[in-house]
Amino acid sequence: MTESQELGKFAEDTAAEYLLSIGWKVLERNHRNHYGELDIIAADTKAIPEELVIVEVRCRTIGKTQGALDSIGSRKLRALIRSSMEYVENIGWPGFWRIDVVAITLKGRNDAQDWELEHIRDITAGMNVSS
Repeated sequence: MTESQELGKFAEDTAAEYLLSIGWKVLERNHRNHYGELDIIAADTKAIPEELVIVEVRCRTIGKTQGALDSIGSRKLRALIRSSMEYVENIGWPGFWRIDVVAITLKGRNDAQDWELEHIRDITAGMNVSS
């Protein structure tokens, strides 16, 4: 496994553990469809009614590249929306759903001991995502 793959696995595992720690259910990981890959599909069990949440996981190292949140450009956002919409349609989800981001920033070069996690809810709030 390459260094980048190990970092990605660390980030996704950390994000999944975080979601479980706040009482959510992790339903699926690394779901692939025509438009791309969905990192984590979870149920926000604290929302009433329960909401389906597509979680994009981003991980970066300070000083090495742009920040984790800044790494979601318009092309990535469009693919994420399309992939999420296809998933929701295919499973016939009848309720509310949203896209969240869990961003993990490593403080030192490849130092999995010193990191910050930021959870941004509903990154498409207010956007017209019907197409």
